[in-house]
Amino acid sequence: MQQAVDKILGRHRDNDAGAVEAPLSEREKRQVERLKREAKQINEWLQQHPQERKSAKGNPRLSNRTDNESAKMPTNKGVVQGYTGVAAVDEKHQVIVEAQAHGSGSEQELLLPMVEALDELRAGHTIVAADSGYYSEDNLKQLEAKGIEAFIPDNGYRKRDPRYAGQEHYKAKPDPLWDKSEKPAAKPRLFRPCDFQVAADFSHCICPAGKRLYRNGSNCNIGGRKAIKFTGAQRDCGKCPLRAQCLRHPQRSKVRQVAIFMGKHDQAEEKASERMKRKIDSERGREMITRRFATVEPVFGNLRGNKKLNRFTLRGRGKVDGQWKLYCLVQNIEKLAHNGYAR
Repeated sequence: MQQAVDKILGRHRDNDAGAVEAPLSEREKRQVERLKREAKQINEWLQQHPQERKSAKGNPRLSNRTDNESAKMPTNKGVVQGYTGVAAVDEKHQVIVEAQAHGSGSEQELLLPMVEALDELRAGHTIVAADSGYYSEDNLKQLEAKGIEAFIPDNGYRKRDPRYAGQEHYKAKPDPLWDKSEKPAAKPRLFRPCDFQVAADFSHCICPAGKRLYRNGSNCNIGGRKAIKFTGAQRDCGKCPLRAQCLRHPQRSKVRQVAIFMGKHDQAEEKASERMKRKIDSERGREMITRRFATVEPVFGNLRGNKKLNRFTLRGRGKVDGQWKLYCLVQNIEKLAHNGYAR
């Protein structure tokens, strides 16, 4: 907002360059006053609530001044401003046993609050199945620490599952809800480690420009994986015509460094995410994914398709949470009625 004010004043000065500066028009005055007033309100709110709009990772949560409890959420149809409605459904009767609405741009931080809210309902043999939006190393670690058996697939599980073979054929079809033909121009791709030719004895590697990068580390532990590092010489990288394609910041980076991964490191501890991937790729894991589809997705389809809850119509987390719970309550009443409780 302050930048917008400066832009208005700068444009006004440029128009009056060389002449006596004329006063701002009434419209410009009102615009400048409004921007300054709104900027002041936001600054005061941020000073009074320094931690309230931080995500679980400590990053600022993008919101707006109208409803600061909402958040900007990326979707496959673009970025929307609003709330995330989450629900836990029991498998036997498809009854919603817990429902919450959050102004969060990510679903990952919502899994543990939902699981904790189900403590009184869960038994020792209860299994939690969630979609890939809740998959994170921290979530899986905490579930293991609580002794809760869970099945949460990662984003790449479909590529490993033979049941989804050939799905690229359907992805190639045009989307009727969104014109994907007009995409922004992709940034030029930088050279990746696979573009470098590694010598048989791993003493050096050759870059796309034909120059030699020398080994400066042979048993590095990077994220639990064993890696060999190579570094270029400044005499070669400094005058290389391919610097813009090789270095992310060619203005300040002197040489290119490459890490070639050689598999899992001997001293690496197994991550919770690796154990979960093995569970998901097992017959039991694939069964649980299918059961989750059949349990939860029809409930959301009923709420969105039949009950017409395609958007929240209120502001503020308290009101939105009440609206979400109300629709979930209607879903449960309907379930009870269809099972004979209406007679």
